[in-house]
Amino acid sequence: MTPEEYLEGQVLLIDKPLHWSSFQAVNKLKYTLINKVGLPKKFKIGHAGTLDPLATGLLLICTGKFTKRISELQGQAKEYTGTFYIGATTPSYDLETEIDHTFPTAHIDVNLIQETVSQFLGEIDQKPPVFSAIKKDGKRLYEHARAGEEVEIAARKTTIHEFEITRIALPEIDFRVVCSKGTYIRSLAFDFGKALHSGAHLTALRRTKIGDYDVKNAFDITEFVNSFE
Repeated sequence: MTPEEYLEGQVLLIDKPLHWSSFQAVNKLKYTLINKVGLPKKFKIGHAGTLDPLATGLLLICTGKFTKRISELQGQAKEYTGTFYIGATTPSYDLETEIDHTFPTAHIDVNLIQETVSQFLGEIDQKPPVFSAIKKDGKRLYEHARAGEEVEIAARKTTIHEFEITRIALPEIDFRVVCSKGTYIRSLAFDFGKALHSGAHLTALRRTKIGDYDVKNAFDITEFVNSFE
């Protein structure tokens, strides 16, 4: 594409690698488009929905005039696949922190798992993880958490449109979820474990769709960058 086409506006589908932050991915593309395509240093670029460093998958990056579409894209339903580890929790609800509590799992069978899934379909109340970027009293929640400060987190309404268990090999359960904006899959893992009268945390997460955009059509970020060589 020409510099004019990027400035006019593009939605780039990127398959974000593990351990990369969404900010790093945007910066990598911005650097490439400035230095390899010749875009001005102040051209607009941004992503439509953060992915945690421990998650992979679809990241929509908007350029030029299409940055005005970011809010619209963020509001679309998202699909995720991943893995819950049953029988243990972590403070961050994922692998960012170490296991803090373990729980019994002998009572858990396929029927209980499927019955529990039904409790999470539709509109639910969900508390964001304490290790998240939401602001409370002028600080990010993760800043409070890392400082050992306890904060009261209000529950939010969110919607789970689809929730499917795709593999059961306890202590692991694989899933597919389609959900509304603002849903934390880490919180879903924690709440799901609690509903099983046990505990759980997220050990793998991949975003596969945002609205009609599919990760199957996304670029590997390294291949995208190298294509300008």
